[in-house]
Amino acid sequence: MSDVLLKDEHKMIQQTAREFAQKEVALYAAECDREAKFPKSGIQKCAELGFMGIAVPEQYGGSGLDYFSYVLVLEEIAAVCASTAVIVSVNNSLVCTPLKTFGNEWQKKTFLTPLARGEKLGCFCLSEPNAGSDAGNQQTIALKKGDEYILSGTKNFITNGPQADTAIVFAVTDKSNPKKRISAFIVDMHSQGVEVGKVEKKMGIKGSGCSQIIFNDVKVSKENLLGEEGEGFKVALHTLDGGRIGIGTQAVGIARGAFEAARNYAKERIQFGKPISEFQAIQWILADMATTIDAARLLVYRATELEDRGLRYTKEAAMAKLFASETAMKVTTNAIQVYGGYGYSKEYPVERFFRDAKITEIYEGTSEVQRMVIAGQILR
Repeated sequence: MSDVLLKDEHKMIQQTAREFAQKEVALYAAECDREAKFPKSGIQKCAELGFMGIAVPEQYGGSGLDYFSYVLVLEEIAAVCASTAVIVSVNNSLVCTPLKTFGNEWQKKTFLTPLARGEKLGCFCLSEPNAGSDAGNQQTIALKKGDEYILSGTKNFITNGPQADTAIVFAVTDKSNPKKRISAFIVDMHSQGVEVGKVEKKMGIKGSGCSQIIFNDVKVSKENLLGEEGEGFKVALHTLDGGRIGIGTQAVGIARGAFEAARNYAKERIQFGKPISEFQAIQWILADMATTIDAARLLVYRATELEDRGLRYTKEAAMAKLFASETAMKVTTNAIQVYGGYGYSKEYPVERFFRDAKITEIYEGTSEVQRMVIAGQILR
């Protein structure tokens, strides 16, 4: 999208992220995928650049920027390495945001500050073996005993799980109250009884650790209750709205990376005596790619603008995530088509973009869930 729509400070942030992604992240992106290797050095550099808590106030260790700055940074990273992007996304939108929004002063100073500085890494523990799209079907229990809660249960598909220091965990605190049965907790992942379970072997975003997290009678102080008891589902839904902007942005970045690779290849690949970019069939594929990517980005920007203004954006975030993720899948598929047989080879990046794109249609709410959310908003 033309830079004419960006303020000068946003252009500077975007340029910083672009240079970092293209000069440093690009060096390890393929290896990170090939070896399913957590990009530790890249995440450390993100911390140095202030990318791990972009929209967190400076007093709590963040960069003190707006959510739009976060989106600009995330797209640049995702256009090169989706694994690095989702690690940054989870720490920002699924961990720092609920702490910033619902945390008290002590919780912000104690937990938010090191996360925003990138000194610690966070994860978001909502999904369970029997609570995926049906997130309300939580089976993890937090039993109150005196000044503590005893946390027991298993969480599934937790991004950053194997590497995380701090977790936002959702558990049942009141079985008798269907509307206020779930509460949110801040949990030290190094506490006794916390166990990293099965580490998933994934199709894409292989550099991002994803695992089960098992809580075996973990003692959690009442001071670590995030928000009020019984407000956990409220915390989760609010957090996921922002998280969907992050995943929508990741999808835009993946799509852009695949498009740029396909466009450049089309200019270089000679068939029938001329670059394939001169054939109308290829031109139309590239034109459709560019158009849908811009449309997806604008949907993300709209939701982001509402977030920055403090307005409701549930519908807009769901639309952005839905359209952007399906765009990423379509664009990466067509990028492989432009490459032909070479696109099916791991020698070129488009097959990685294709594998990375698929998860954006699934995590933080499947495309079907996004349609449910949108329908619920427009049929009120």
